[in-house]
Amino acid sequence: MQTPAPLGTVVSLWRYPVKSMMGEELTAAELTEHGLRGDRAYALVDTTDGKVATAKNPRKWPRLFEFRAAFTGADKAEARPAPVSITLPDGTTVTSEQVDCNKILSRALAREVMLESVSEKVTSGAPAPAASAEEYWPDMEGLDFRDTVTDFALPAGTFFDCAVVHLLTTATLDRLGELYPQGRFEVPRFRPNIVVHAASGARDFTEDQWVGRTLDIGDQVCLSITGPCARCVMTTLPQGDLPRDPGILRTAAQHNHVHVGVYAGVVRGGMIRRGDPVRWRDA
Repeated sequence: MQTPAPLGTVVSLWRYPVKSMMGEELTAAELTEHGLRGDRAYALVDTTDGKVATAKNPRKWPRLFEFRAAFTGADKAEARPAPVSITLPDGTTVTSEQVDCNKILSRALAREVMLESVSEKVTSGAPAPAASAEEYWPDMEGLDFRDTVTDFALPAGTFFDCAVVHLLTTATLDRLGELYPQGRFEVPRFRPNIVVHAASGARDFTEDQWVGRTLDIGDQVCLSITGPCARCVMTTLPQGDLPRDPGILRTAAQHNHVHVGVYAGVVRGGMIRRGDPVRWRDA
């Protein structure tokens, strides 16, 4: 059977060792049924209410994007994730192995927190518990709620908001930039795992057409595209040299139902690399 023409090529891979902190760009990564190995392996948990810290509620957690996380060694196929190093806003670092890690992070955030790993949320022989978090909805037309905070449950036994893999195409970023030229529609705002440089001719929000389809990436990985990714206030927040910009979310709301990128489940895992072609499996 003739190999279908590529939909595009993987141009970058991203992993976020600690939920809602800045992450790592990779040239290659192992994809398992749980997503990119090590992705959202850790999260901060508010010791007062037990909820997971997330930049989805910047009123409560205004500084999370000022923290950067990276693994201190290879994250291997073990029950516990590899130790993680966290760079604080003042440039100092703390590792998950330090006995005073939680104390240091709590002081930096002015809120009592504990750094937990996904493995610590699962007990042997028992169902994986579901964590919960909060989301602030800005007062913006096109959103499901306005100027309010809602609770939501994370998928059981994980620190993901929804699905284990998030894909985004350069065509979508380009289209958003055309619609709102003043905005900086850069990859870090959207926190994808896999960024695909769309094939020539792809326009607008091309990955929306992938929902319900199956993709092969490289010679090992197969993904099932499960749905669009609805965006939130996180896309508007400052991070690095990117300024606060509500126009980022407003543009997505006005022109694509707040959707930017798609979610996926893992049909077959394996290694994924920058430069891998992306093709229809069910063409």
